[in-house]
Amino acid sequence: MDISVVVPLFNEAESLPELHAWITRVMENNHFTYEILFINDGSTDNSWQIIEELAKKDEHVHGIKFRRNYGKSPALYCGFEAVQGDVVITMDADLQDSPDEIPGLYKMITEEGYDLVSGYKQKRYDPLTKTIPTKLFNATARKVSGVHNLHDFNCGLKAYKRDVVKNIEVYGEMHRYIPYLAKNAGFNKIGEKIVHHQARKYGVSKFGINRFFNGYLDLITLWFLTNFGKKPMHVFGLLGSFVFFIGFIALCALGINKMIDLSDGIYGNLVTDSPYFYIALTAMMLGSQFFLAGFIGDLLSRQNPNRNDYQIEKRL
Repeated sequence: MDISVVVPLFNEAESLPELHAWITRVMENNHFTYEILFINDGSTDNSWQIIEELAKKDEHVHGIKFRRNYGKSPALYCGFEAVQGDVVITMDADLQDSPDEIPGLYKMITEEGYDLVSGYKQKRYDPLTKTIPTKLFNATARKVSGVHNLHDFNCGLKAYKRDVVKNIEVYGEMHRYIPYLAKNAGFNKIGEKIVHHQARKYGVSKFGINRFFNGYLDLITLWFLTNFGKKPMHVFGLLGSFVFFIGFIALCALGINKMIDLSDGIYGNLVTDSPYFYIALTAMMLGSQFFLAGFIGDLLSRQNPNRNDYQIEKRL
């Protein structure tokens, strides 16, 4: 099979028939063998009923229905597990991604040898409240990930070799960083294609401003786990040694100061009389504990065998 198209969706009933017809037209015009996999992420409208109807009429259509809303990353994870095509295309269901881009993306994977190609919506039809934070987010992601040639990490329209999607784990909300995950898995030939971005035709966006804050937190987590996930002692050992050294020097200084006071026959004020001693001590203890608790919690989460256990109600 040439292409698997994975479409995660949440309450996109109005756009599904048009999106299906558009994808089908592109596939038939280019004589691709293909499948379309719709991942219904707990929609509360009649999206699943429409997917069932499409599957009855078209043998290329398959579907996965979650019992509740989990998010885009779990939808992609389950979609990637099920795909069979040599090239995997992901796109959003809101018709803002154009299926006409599929042949170009396919060519870049099969003929130009890219492992992953990410779409770049150079001209966007989004409000400034979305485009400006997106630019800041992508600049940070380029710097941290080392994937310097991508302008839009979060573009839903991407193409992958099948080996890529079978060897990465998309969990939590890490769909924003799939190029980073692919690079960490050893797939280094990552490209970009300028794609057409269309204004939303139906419904409203399912993402709020909080996704940008969550995105930065996820980026920090991914960077930290990538660099220190398998060697935490390299960072915690250094941090612990540094804090211990500072404490030891401070203890020596206090001891010398008290010895001088005693030699003069003057006891002076106790170190513990100063409130700054307790403030500094408390800040160091709380900061270290919070940081360690967060990191250890994330490590435990990654080792949890149920971290990708999603309740699937139906498959087509």
